[in-house]
Amino acid sequence: MKQGYNIAVIRGDGIGPEVLSEGKKVLDAVSELDNFELEWIEYPHGAEHYLNTGELINEATLKELEQHCDAIYFGSIGDPRVEPGVLEQGILLTIRFYFDQYVNLRPVKLLEGVHTPLAGKGPEDIDFSVVRENTEDFYVGIGGRASGKAVKRDELEVVRNIYNVKFGLDIETDADELAYQIGVVTREGCERVMRFAFELARQSGKNKVTSVDKANVLTHGYGLWREVFEEIAKDYPDIDTGFNFVDAICMWFVKNPEWYQVIVAPNMFGDIITDLGAMIQGGLGLAPGGNINPDGVSMFEPIHGSAPKYKGKGVSNPIATIWAGAMLLDDLGEKEASEKVLDAIESVLRVGKVKTLDLGGKAKTSEVGDAIAKEVKR
Repeated sequence: MKQGYNIAVIRGDGIGPEVLSEGKKVLDAVSELDNFELEWIEYPHGAEHYLNTGELINEATLKELEQHCDAIYFGSIGDPRVEPGVLEQGILLTIRFYFDQYVNLRPVKLLEGVHTPLAGKGPEDIDFSVVRENTEDFYVGIGGRASGKAVKRDELEVVRNIYNVKFGLDIETDADELAYQIGVVTREGCERVMRFAFELARQSGKNKVTSVDKANVLTHGYGLWREVFEEIAKDYPDIDTGFNFVDAICMWFVKNPEWYQVIVAPNMFGDIITDLGAMIQGGLGLAPGGNINPDGVSMFEPIHGSAPKYKGKGVSNPIATIWAGAMLLDDLGEKEASEKVLDAIESVLRVGKVKTLDLGGKAKTSEVGDAIAKEVKR
């Protein structure tokens, strides 16, 4: 009897639907080859659904995903008809927080056949993973504004699976206007993502984990981050450790990317450095990501945006989405199938005949998906 998996599909906006179709195409090809079944369950959430119904994503849908789906395959989010942040916070971040997807995993790997803007660097130099904490820091979404000479009382709350925290702020100011954003870093949040990073290093045969912070300036939150990292590192004496301030690691990514194997970073800094990582591996069209809860439902997506100006033109690069599908398979335990998908991606890129516009080619989105699916079968 075949192993079967239920996969939720949220295509989202812009180029999301078309790149996700290519991801499904490739995953269906490898599932047939490796004798397991993928049941795709489509959900409508995105700009069109929101504009038509006023709904982002409700709790009933989230519970349905939790009870019936093994993973979520996500396209992209964002539409110029909707105010920036509404869809991202109301759908993407809501899913991350509801399922406590506390790890954002980003492989930064230069594949053969892909050009990097870094002179003198090749695939042997750019091959590391960034483990980004995914539920804390300044992304908890609490803050506000005050203006004039008003006295303001603000009640702010963060609710997570592992803790609740409330802030009661008395704000008195004579500034014309000010805005405040509160970041939260907890010991529990640090510990679990750091252990994930060290375990990832062990499982993948790596021997170094580098922590990113800005503890020399933001001493409270990132001071705690650094303290916890030093404590966790003691449980992994076989793994070397290092520290980089976020500004320094941006510099070293460009100069010496070969120094890095596994990197663990708080939410905001991880968001910044993974986009830089995408550029040195060839561009956002090649950059997949996973939002992972090791004990729950995880979500996989390309890290690029919805690129509405390219919607429906069939010129977008689907490789980031296909690669995210390979990560999804690995998360399900289908490691051999995952490796076959990544090998097929690299084989097509190495030959170089089927490339989209961003990689200097003229191939359509569907032609890239077809070529990779064919290579999987071959």
